[in-house]
Amino acid sequence: MLHELSITNFAIIDELHVSFAEGLNIISGETGAGKSILIGAVSLLLGDRATAEMIRTKMDTATVEALFNIQNNKPLQEKLVTIGFTAGAELVIRRVISRTGKNRVQINGQMATLANLAQISESLINICGQHEHQVILYAENHIDILDEFGGCLAERRAYEDIYSRHQQICGRIDKLEDLRHHREEKTDLIEFQLTEINNLNPHAGEDVALAEEKKVLSNVQKLADWSDRAYSLLYAENGCINAQLKEVLARIDDIQKIDPGLRLSHSDMENSYAVLQEAALVLRDYRGKLVFDPERIAAIDDRLDAINRLKRKHGGTLDAVLVRKQEMEEELQQVSGVEEELSRLRQEKDAAASDLREKAMVLSKLRTQAAAQLKVAVDAEIHDLNMPHAGFFVHFLSRCAEEDISYGPKGGDVLEFYLTANAGEEPKALNKIASGGELSRIVLALKNVLSKTGSVATVVFDEVDSGI
Repeated sequence: MLHELSITNFAIIDELHVSFAEGLNIISGETGAGKSILIGAVSLLLGDRATAEMIRTKMDTATVEALFNIQNNKPLQEKLVTIGFTAGAELVIRRVISRTGKNRVQINGQMATLANLAQISESLINICGQHEHQVILYAENHIDILDEFGGCLAERRAYEDIYSRHQQICGRIDKLEDLRHHREEKTDLIEFQLTEINNLNPHAGEDVALAEEKKVLSNVQKLADWSDRAYSLLYAENGCINAQLKEVLARIDDIQKIDPGLRLSHSDMENSYAVLQEAALVLRDYRGKLVFDPERIAAIDDRLDAINRLKRKHGGTLDAVLVRKQEMEEELQQVSGVEEELSRLRQEKDAAASDLREKAMVLSKLRTQAAAQLKVAVDAEIHDLNMPHAGFFVHFLSRCAEEDISYGPKGGDVLEFYLTANAGEEPKALNKIASGGELSRIVLALKNVLSKTGSVATVVFDEVDSGI
């Protein structure tokens, strides 16, 4: 619980030190005396945003410090250790606000962050302000109040984890089904284009090879004439190069027999002669294979035309056609993969839905018990607040047994708080109550009940008597 609060240069407060005892502590005063400033100071210690306007005029810094007794709050002590702070029977939180923006937070003398404050503040103080009247008017908040009172929060968090997983799976299914829908629209076109490529079945570099082959076939006569002439010069005619080279070799041999000083390699000359002989044979074989084939030229033209049509459709080159072919094959495989993934996800969804239903029923059972207990507790409180004939009701509807229920983030239950102010009257929803005094009493009663059952040791009521 909160034991001591020290404030320096905060708003209109110069310096203030307040000690609190167990039980009820009341701070009263006229309007403008600074009561709400104390609430603001405590809120800062719980992690609220700080501004330079909070600093007292002409001062450079403001300081708020509080001492809490947490001897009996083992969960909070464990949380402090977990996030890296020393923990004992007492907890000291200090916050310094500077006009330069260099604000500081300390927990038990160690530097801390606002995120650290947020982690521990929910276990320290519950501030009930005038806005609570608005919170309690909305029926969607009533289930949160019941869960807090009934100790259902652990089960609810477990439910929320399953619900979150179920929602994620449903989201992935929706995305994949949308993807499948769009891909199915393209599948027919992809299959047609892929069939067109597969029927032609081109291979890399084929267009270049065909163009080279056509070039040869279109020039067969020239190539034949040129190869015939080259062969004749090398081998066939009288006085051909080979015959002349053979004569050269004989004369060199004659010279070197008489004068070894002639520096010519006989073996090199013989190699040249052999090379020219080989060239003549190659030319002869090449010439023998040259045949004019107009049917082959027509076939090449037809295939090149087909390849060029594909090139125009798929990127301008044969390499681009083959890349696109691979891409389309992968796209079709992905469509098949989507079906497999959808099947797997639907199984996961069914399993998560089963877990969700089971956890929702456990949560609903706890809430049913808590609803009866909350009615008794609140009735006792409002009777003490000068409403002896009033009755508090929890209209509770569990839909967990329904077959087609769509579970929400808080489970499968629907509930709302009702009140009857006088005996014999029909209960009315809280947002239908005309009297502000009655609503204020309900707020006070609920907060008092929750303070007795929750883990928070200090509850601060801002203008607790408002409307009463």
